[in-house]
Amino acid sequence: MSNVTYEGMFLLDSNRYAANPPAVSGEVLSILERVGAKVLATRPWQDGKLSYNIKGHRKGLHFLVYFSMDSRQLLEIDRLVKFNESILRHMIIKLPVALIEPMLAMATGKGEVVTTFRDSDAVTVEVPAVESV
Repeated sequence: MSNVTYEGMFLLDSNRYAANPPAVSGEVLSILERVGAKVLATRPWQDGKLSYNIKGHRKGLHFLVYFSMDSRQLLEIDRLVKFNESILRHMIIKLPVALIEPMLAMATGKGEVVTTFRDSDAVTVEVPAVESV
């Protein structure tokens, strides 16, 4: 089966990441390498307070990874992530072919914001005035 390109968002324990960023990001990358994925780009994305506790944590770091692999290995990633204490949650989505190049460029800092919205697409809405009482 041919390789598919994915975007993976891994929510990491921000305390562990702050103490040793290369080791914690290396844990994510080693899981991907173990299933035969080819990592295309990585970057820490957002570190901050979570809306609710996840595994007892109030803070987390979102770590973004773009990779390609055989889609039959997705369940193995899910299995391996469950055994890792540094990864609180994860989400993996298949990238549409048209977005692979722009998303990789953005992740590596070489791209620009890509949008399909044009000013001609804007809609003007009339809002009626409110009468004061």
